[in-house]
Amino acid sequence: MLRLWVKREKSWKTLFSVLLSCVILGGLLAGCGAKIEGGNAASEQQNSTGEAKASAEAAKGSSNEAIEERIVTDDLGHEVKLSATPKRVIAPYLEESLLKLGVIPVARYSNAKDGHVDWLSELDDVPILDFAAGMPSPEVVMSYEPDIIILHTETFAANGAYESYAKIAPTYVFKNASGNMEKSLTTIADLLGKSAEADTALQAYREKIKDAKEKLSKTTENKKVAIIRFAPKGVNLMGGNYLAGYLLHQELGLGKTTLVGDANSANLSLEVLPQLDADYIFAINQGGDRSMMDSPIWKSMPAVKQGHVYEVDNGYWLGSGLIAYEKIIDDVVRFLTK
Repeated sequence: MLRLWVKREKSWKTLFSVLLSCVILGGLLAGCGAKIEGGNAASEQQNSTGEAKASAEAAKGSSNEAIEERIVTDDLGHEVKLSATPKRVIAPYLEESLLKLGVIPVARYSNAKDGHVDWLSELDDVPILDFAAGMPSPEVVMSYEPDIIILHTETFAANGAYESYAKIAPTYVFKNASGNMEKSLTTIADLLGKSAEADTALQAYREKIKDAKEKLSKTTENKKVAIIRFAPKGVNLMGGNYLAGYLLHQELGLGKTTLVGDANSANLSLEVLPQLDADYIFAINQGGDRSMMDSPIWKSMPAVKQGHVYEVDNGYWLGSGLIAYEKIIDDVVRFLTK
């Protein structure tokens, strides 16, 4: 009996030791789990705090960019202060450049008095700024709440117009935006924060110029081209310093007539018509008197006899931006290489 009792006592002691070990091990595991969970919670809290801090810093950065001011100088020496990226834009006669940059103006140029034609369908729903009686009044311009006003030429800024407009919104004036379309587009893009769009558009345009010059080189070498405008104020030759004249003579390298030389334009009449030494003539019907085209002098000209007179669209042929220039290039290549 004594031996049996001793044996049972040892069994109970062994069982107690095992149970005690399990309890201790369970406590240790629970502690470790709590520590890991606590660590994870702390880590998540730290990450959340870091993300919140990063978001706050990003917001702070965006806020600083939005209120950062910069000053640019226009072609006439005016300092133009920009405190944010302009969204509401008025740039009369520069709408093509705006469209190439993906910008729709809040109002657009129109002047029926000088034969201007609305040919950009993208602007059909845009309110008209009527220039027929001169520059729109400050009250009219102010009604469109522009963030920036961009004026095509220095004549648009004359007679106090700049001073009046500059009180409404930052106003940038080109001396003559049509004198160098690529430069003016780049400038407008910089003002509106659209430089990447301008780079893409200009790259495609330069490729188009290169391709056109290669096609024209076979037929236009040593040839001269004249652009005649039959305008309400009279008939004149377009020079090589702006609009289609700039494109044909400076970009495509086509020769100019001696009658226009280096001038912006030259009046054309029956008296001087025999001196027009042009191999090709592009005629723009701007609503003027075209009776000279019925005269014997006109019909005796070599370009007329050879069928080298082309009547062209007076909408885009008087345009001042990439959209018009690309259409004009297509016309020139089609007419002169057929």
